[in-house]
Amino acid sequence: MLTASSCPPGPNGPLDPRVRRLERRLYAYAGLEDFVLLYPLYALLFAEHGLTTAEISSLFAIWCVVGLLVEVPSGVWADVVSRRAVMVVGPVLTACGFALWALTPSYAAYAAGFTLWAIGGSLRSGSMEALVHDELERLGAADRYGRVMGRAAAVSMAATATATAAATPALAFGGDTLVWAGSIAACLLCAAVGATLPEHRAAAHPRAKAELPGYVATLRDGLTEVRGSRPVRRAMVLAVVITSVWGVLDEYVPLLAASTGVATETVPLLVLVVWVGVTLGSLLVTAGERLADRTVAALVAAAAAALAAGALSGVPAGFVLLGAAFGTFQLADVLADVRLQSAITGRSRATITSLTGLGTNIVSLLAYGAYAALSPFVSHGAVFALLALPYLLVAAALGRARRPAQAPAGQETQ
Repeated sequence: MLTASSCPPGPNGPLDPRVRRLERRLYAYAGLEDFVLLYPLYALLFAEHGLTTAEISSLFAIWCVVGLLVEVPSGVWADVVSRRAVMVVGPVLTACGFALWALTPSYAAYAAGFTLWAIGGSLRSGSMEALVHDELERLGAADRYGRVMGRAAAVSMAATATATAAATPALAFGGDTLVWAGSIAACLLCAAVGATLPEHRAAAHPRAKAELPGYVATLRDGLTEVRGSRPVRRAMVLAVVITSVWGVLDEYVPLLAASTGVATETVPLLVLVVWVGVTLGSLLVTAGERLADRTVAALVAAAAAALAAGALSGVPAGFVLLGAAFGTFQLADVLADVRLQSAITGRSRATITSLTGLGTNIVSLLAYGAYAALSPFVSHGAVFALLALPYLLVAAALGRARRPAQAPAGQETQ
């Protein structure tokens, strides 16, 4: 049997075609998952069917709470059963939720749909990272993980932007039916691509298939590694803070844009400037992996300053600074995931990644609360500037931290 150790990609030679196949399928999966025509329209469709703003807000709350409850159990299940399987089930559940909305438009149906969507998203969270990392490691290409995940994020963002641009003409041409059908079809195609992703955990670990522990043991193993490994804990904290704060601020970028006084039709253009920066940040991961930790720390600190300056400027030109800041945070986000995956040595990779996702969701809720509490007293720009402060702490931590070294499977790093 040909193994990664017997045929690794040479530094200047051709890449193993199995790595290329994995990458292509991953990019297709990421793109289809976010090519959802409903993204810019579902709140409007809810309102058209008589839901109040309070009811729509309560649906978002249901989405967040379900995601919190399911995040860790879904990661453990992926480690126990199959990461590929949960990546297939996830978009199918999302498609079922969209179909429920289309067939029985009502508050109860929308709540059930958001529940299915939250579960579907949680199933993918952690499972994708674990599957991709272990497959690349099996093929002797673990050093490509950051580049691959950065490109997958860029594909995902491009798909979201394309779906947003296509939503209005689709609605005009085919009405609600085309929007529903297109969104459901994208999810089902995503599931079909997910079914083609490779998973060879048994091949990577002799006798692993017979020795894979049960649910409780897998969760216990993950928690034990988190408690016993300082690099894992440090990487988790960094990933949580980096991901959560800018992810929350992203939701308020349109409000910040409107506060500059531009016309309503100009707001999407300013938002697009920011997302161009985010996409570039995803594409720069390969270069970012070559940077020293102190250099990354300096970039994060500079991005925090740029975020504050751009937000406080009160002018459209300030969004160039916001785009640069968000792009840097996205780069740091992917690098934090690379650091975390490198620090994990046990089999509960999806479990630990989902625990990180749980922490991100909790900190995000706190950040939402902070924004809501501050917004009646200060401007949107001032809130953005205040929420840039945690990134100075991230920069300080990165300046002191060392990249985790790979350790033999099962060996804890104290």
